[in-house]
Amino acid sequence: MKLKLDGYYLRSLDVEDKEAFYRWSLDREVTLYSLSSYAYPQSKSDIEKWLLSINSNAKNVSFGICSNENDKLLGYAGISGISTLNRSGEYFILIGEKSYWGKGVGTSVTKVVTDYAIRTLGLHRVQLTASSLNYGAIKAYENAGYQHEGVMRQSGFRNGEFVDKVLMSVLSTEWSDK
Repeated sequence: MKLKLDGYYLRSLDVEDKEAFYRWSLDREVTLYSLSSYAYPQSKSDIEKWLLSINSNAKNVSFGICSNENDKLLGYAGISGISTLNRSGEYFILIGEKSYWGKGVGTSVTKVVTDYAIRTLGLHRVQLTASSLNYGAIKAYENAGYQHEGVMRQSGFRNGEFVDKVLMSVLSTEWSDK
């Protein structure tokens, strides 16, 4: 499957992507606000096992983010914790290639993946959490149509300190106008 957006495309992740993921895992600036799985060292073998299983989990949908210009893998995004009963899931994104930060990639990808979640997967609610210190991500989510719901006080631990997480969401009834 391939989803297109301006200058980029989303594709399935593959085991050949392990080198990029391993490189990103070694860069604390890249992983600072990301999933807790990056809190612990990972070998290439660990990453390979994860990539081999990623497309077989019905509760998660993951896409590699690639540049049309050079087909380079820039990061990944998707929906985790998909509940068919509640028609909900949680959005995630990691832009691993820092040269693409601040260029609107996060907003564009967020819109496309959220649209896929609502229109293709039939989800009613897509939520996310972001570190309150990750100003760029919060702005990208706002620009993509997500609304603030609240703050989860001291629910993250980074650089030896507890930090708040912002809870945001979008509903299918709000998305139909996008």
